[in-house]
Amino acid sequence: MMTGIWLAVTIVAAIVEAAVPALVSIWFVPGGLGALICALAGGPEWLQAALFLVLSALALAVTRPLAKRLQKPGLVGTNADRVLGATAVVTETIDNLLSQGRVTVLGNSWAARSVQPQGTIPVGEKVVVERIEGVKLIVAPKA
Repeated sequence: MMTGIWLAVTIVAAIVEAAVPALVSIWFVPGGLGALICALAGGPEWLQAALFLVLSALALAVTRPLAKRLQKPGLVGTNADRVLGATAVVTETIDNLLSQGRVTVLGNSWAARSVQPQGTIPVGEKVVVERIEGVKLIVAPKA
C-alpha cells in the first residue's frame, strides 16, 4: 500500500510543478522517489518517511540557491524610463501648490510637478526630467 502512496505523492508533485510557473513542489519528487524505492525494497514505514523528509529537504537546500540566482531582479524597465534626463517644454504652468502642470517630452504630454516644493514654472520654459512618480514627471528648471 505504501508504494501506491509514494508513487502518488511523486506523480502529484511532478504534475503540480509542471502546471505552476514557480518552484512549489519539485522538492517532493526526489523525496517521493526515495521513499518509493525504499517501499519497493521492503523497508519499514518509518524509514520511508525519513527518506522522504531528508531527500526533500536536501533537494530544497540544493535548488533554492540556484533558483534565487536565476531569478530576475524585481525592477522592470518600461518605455517611460527613456524620458529620464530628457529636456521637456512646459505646456501648462507647473504649480505644486495647486497640483497642476503639464510638459511635453519626446512628443508626449505628461502631468508634471517641480522638484522645488513651492516653485512655479511658467509655460514655454525648458525643464529636465528628474524622475517619475506614478504618472507624473518631476522636473527641474533647465540651467
